[in-house]
Amino acid sequence: MRQTLMAAVLIPLGFGLAGAVAAQSSTPAYQNTASEAQRKAGNSQATAELFYMIQQLQGDVRRLQGTVEEQQYEIRKLQQQGRDRYVDLDQRILDLSKTLEEKASSSSGEASGPGSSTAKPEVRKYRAPDAEERQTYNQIIDLIRNQKAYDDAITQLYEFVDQYPEGDLTVNAYYWLGEVYLAKPQLEQAKQAFTIVATRYDDHRKAADAVYKLGVTLDKLGEKGEAKRRMQMVVDHYPDSSAADLARKFLGEA
Repeated sequence: MRQTLMAAVLIPLGFGLAGAVAAQSSTPAYQNTASEAQRKAGNSQATAELFYMIQQLQGDVRRLQGTVEEQQYEIRKLQQQGRDRYVDLDQRILDLSKTLEEKASSSSGEASGPGSSTAKPEVRKYRAPDAEERQTYNQIIDLIRNQKAYDDAITQLYEFVDQYPEGDLTVNAYYWLGEVYLAKPQLEQAKQAFTIVATRYDDHRKAADAVYKLGVTLDKLGEKGEAKRRMQMVVDHYPDSSAADLARKFLGEA
């Protein structure tokens, strides 16, 4: 009887413990599954955000590459324009030298004839600038006064002599082109610009200054003998100019 009673008590208790154990064993498994799902969902969202950020960065890189390529194209174009202008200057000087040689030969032939007299160069009449041309010129001079704007000034001086050829201010533009190149310093280019004024426009009011500055440039280039010759030309051809006073001082100190 006692054994039967104990069995009646123990059997329900066993079932209760088994249920409790089963309940305890099933709850962590569910929690682990839920946590894993949340973790996967979080990873998926992070991956999507990272992919979006990479796409944005790739787009920024492409835009930057496009900007760099555009800037490189503009730089190459400006460099080519600069080279073209230098070539144009060289060609103008060569053409001018050829013309001067032909004139010198012609004058020499005329002077050797009977009863001939020394030919005097004609004084040309330079085209007077209109209001727009003068305004453009003054704007360039303002750039030159701002020493940080030399490159812009050079570009605009070239554009000016192309747009307003053979005028009074055109000669000034060539002269200031030489001055800016001398200040940079780009001595070969300065030499070319001053040579144009000194040879092609030798009757212009800027000619004396141009010949003097050509002498200064040649001296800086190490062409001492040619520099002295140019200084003497200032003294001989423009004796009453302020440039002649500077040339005499140079010759006295040389």
